Amino acid sequence: MDAFWFVVLITAIAGVAGTGIGGLIGVLFTRNSEKIVSLLLSFAGGVMLCIVCLDLLTDALAQGAGDVGHVFLVIGTTFAGYGAIYLLNALIDKKTNPEVGHIDKSHPKTADQLSELIHSDHYEEHKREYEQTGRQKSRRQLFVAGLVMAFAIALHNFPEGMVIGSSYANDAANGGKGGLAIAIVIGLHNIPEGMSVAVPLAAGGMKKWKATLLTALTGAPTILGAMLGYFLGTLGPIALAVSLSIASGAMLYVVFGELLPESILMWRSKAPAFAMLVGLLVGVIILFV
Repeated sequence: MDAFWFVVLITAIAGVAGTGIGGLIGVLFTRNSEKIVSLLLSFAGGVMLCIVCLDLLTDALAQGAGDVGHVFLVIGTTFAGYGAIYLLNALIDKKTNPEVGHIDKSHPKTADQLSELIHSDHYEEHKREYEQTGRQKSRRQLFVAGLVMAFAIALHNFPEGMVIGSSYANDAANGGKGGLAIAIVIGLHNIPEGMSVAVPLAAGGMKKWKATLLTALTGAPTILGAMLGYFLGTLGPIALAVSLSIASGAMLYVVFGELLPESILMWRSKAPAFAMLVGLLVGVIILFV
């Protein structure tokens, strides 16, 4: 099989299957799931933090053979990846938050419920309005809310695909099997993410099979991210460094801007921090054992 399509296949398994398994678990165990998902999100964040810092960024820096200018290139493109995902998420929040009743000035500046993480609360708000009024305008608003929710989920999954694609490109250029290890990590990482998507959908009244199927499909943007990451990574050492750095920055936003704040607000204790430490150490085992 051609290397490119092999990466697509592996990413589809990690993205769609991993998210779908999480979705199935989520709809079967919707009760008292907040604390469980909080720990799983923190654990996944710790694993990804380890992968980014001890694998992706180190490989990106290695492409410059110690050149100082290359170090600043990696730093700059890491900021670019982080900033791009941050700005796009900020635009979504600016659009949706004023339309959701429970989000006001006293609300934390990040999500503190599963439904807020994927903006399904915004979708449910418009769904209720459409069911009550039946107006054409409400129907259009419901459709837009669905698109916004899909885009928010895609923003969360796209960087994960870039991580896989860039890693496989790095393997092709420099040898190694880091891409497969990272694909496995992303697949495991997608299980709690799948739960975070499926739980609010099922709690909102969606049939369990439909919520599971829809959750699995939300992993599809991972494939697009992998295609882009692999394509950029095969253009040469500098392009590979840029691809690895952008993917790293995007994932750092997902970890620090979404997973950790969400998990701590869902369970206000020290348990999420411990789960993150465990995830980080498990990441070390995956990479070096």
